[in-house]
Amino acid sequence: MAGFFKKLFNKITNQAEIDWDELEADLISSDLGIRLTLEIVDDLKALGRKISADDVIEVTRKKLGDLFAADVPAPERQESQNPTVILMVGVNGTGKTTSSAKLASYFKSEGHSVMLAAADTFRAAAVEQLLSWGKRLEIPVVTGAHEADPSSVCYQAHQRAIIEKVDYLICDTAGRLHTRNNLMEELAKIRRTLSKQDQSAPHQTFIVVDASTGSNALNQAREFQKAVPLDGLVLTKLDGSGRGGVAAAIQKELGITPRFIGTGEEPSEFARFERSLFVETLL
Repeated sequence: MAGFFKKLFNKITNQAEIDWDELEADLISSDLGIRLTLEIVDDLKALGRKISADDVIEVTRKKLGDLFAADVPAPERQESQNPTVILMVGVNGTGKTTSSAKLASYFKSEGHSVMLAAADTFRAAAVEQLLSWGKRLEIPVVTGAHEADPSSVCYQAHQRAIIEKVDYLICDTAGRLHTRNNLMEELAKIRRTLSKQDQSAPHQTFIVVDASTGSNALNQAREFQKAVPLDGLVLTKLDGSGRGGVAAAIQKELGITPRFIGTGEEPSEFARFERSLFVETLL
């Protein structure tokens, strides 16, 4: 049992009677979100008997099992010969650039050809980081000048990926949220630019959130969803401490499905989301 829920289990075990308000507050503090928490509490009350710590864990486990799909497929190759284009979005510090590289590594390990676009052009460190990953993983990275128009970098990368018949193009976009209008405009422009060479591009947009930031991750996902349609969630820094409940809150409240999980710095510590493993890690 993970850290948070182990403490909750012990706390309830030592209580003569369950304090519903306290349990509700505890579950919300686990980042499961208000809506999911209220459903868990309602289901527990519906049992109509004295509640044990095991009941809380089992009801929560069932709720999570019902919430997440059993098998979420990885982004598939397009039927056309054009590359499958994936936009990676998220605020700075969530592991977005690293996740872009790890996702590229995942596709390469599956036998696909991959290209990366360093479209976070206003942050030199992000471009250098992606170039470093590209060199390490032997994956080509398309860059532009410092502070170049991000959409132009994505366009050039897409053009090259089409010519070289690359299977997947992954675009690491800027992570600025301080002025949402600018973010919306920038992401909308990137999408328009990519569609010039393939009307169906981009094919997927993933938001990267840090599991340890809790409800902030939900707020970030909500803001980005206003700017661009989101097809999936990449959850980083899931270290087994019991954090990660925010993925459930994001799924429940925004309908954004977890697609990949990052648990460490190495490319091998990045994998497709698996419901049973995730629930086991959380509980």
